[in-house]
Amino acid sequence: MFFYYYRQLGSNIGTPYRGKSILRNPMSSPQRYLHAFFPEYEPETIRIGQITGDASSRTYFRVVTPKKTYILCHDPEFSARPDERYPFLVVQAIFSENSIPVPAIVGIDLSAGLILLEDCGDTMLQHRAGQNPAASMELYRRVIDTMIAIQSLRGRENELPFNRSFDEEKLLFEFGVFLDKAPVGAFGKAARMTLLREFLKISRLLVRPKLFVLNHRDYHSRNILISNGNPVVIDFQDARMGLPQYDAVSLLRDSYVLLPSTMVQDLQRHHYTGLAERGLTHMSLDEYLYLFDIMAFQRNVKALGTFFAQTLEKGNPMFGRYIEPTLSYLPHYIGAHAELAEAGKIILDTLSERSR
Repeated sequence: MFFYYYRQLGSNIGTPYRGKSILRNPMSSPQRYLHAFFPEYEPETIRIGQITGDASSRTYFRVVTPKKTYILCHDPEFSARPDERYPFLVVQAIFSENSIPVPAIVGIDLSAGLILLEDCGDTMLQHRAGQNPAASMELYRRVIDTMIAIQSLRGRENELPFNRSFDEEKLLFEFGVFLDKAPVGAFGKAARMTLLREFLKISRLLVRPKLFVLNHRDYHSRNILISNGNPVVIDFQDARMGLPQYDAVSLLRDSYVLLPSTMVQDLQRHHYTGLAERGLTHMSLDEYLYLFDIMAFQRNVKALGTFFAQTLEKGNPMFGRYIEPTLSYLPHYIGAHAELAEAGKIILDTLSERSR
């Protein structure tokens, strides 16, 4: 989870910046860096406030100048590699060149590991759709149109992000996050072995390179900002090739916003029709829906692993509220597809028993 820069603002957002370091190590002197970005302003006229992130080692700040606000990201790994191999910059450039709405890059300080970005606000699709998802139908259609635009991009197979994919290893790694981060003792040795076997079978159903397109990789309602009424995509640095259903599942079987079933069905058709019209898939609608459910199972199980890690390991309670909505999706997939029945039953029986 990379560019979650719009998360809850720190209490120091209104404090004038006066040269005192508020950045965590290794950045110990923000004045020098801010002056490099904003030489036209006196230091005391700039306000900077740390933004609380999610599951990231990077630090984020909203910078307020007399004329405009910006987002400043500090990533120690950025300074350790050439900018042409830094995934965020690579994908941002590709998306920008192809009219995918993403925050513009305002400035870069490679030696300090800093990127200064356009501030696109802090209104997420989650905020807009959370109260009344059905009223957001037209907005969701536009978000899916943006998804299809991403999935239509092509590039050299040996270059980022087209040289990464949801292959068997990657899918199993994501399943492994769930097993590794589940509550201690939730699954005994026999259950773990059965789940590993079933996860391997499920992963192999999803590795179909001839059907692969470019995916954002985390295309859910917290990674889509609504700026001036229009969707803006963030957190895209992990883009990779995979089934088009991966991003569709992230959006329509979202842990953060539960959409009405009729709305999901309409949006699935909108996605499928858009893919077909652009020649991006030769799947039948039935095959699309089948793989959608298999992928949704994989994606939701992986999300559970992330939520367990945040709540049990990192003590971040905000993610605990999303475990139950994510689990609520599983019975549908399990009931509809025998391929998911054994793994699904173990997961539901075990986690439901522990929650009693």
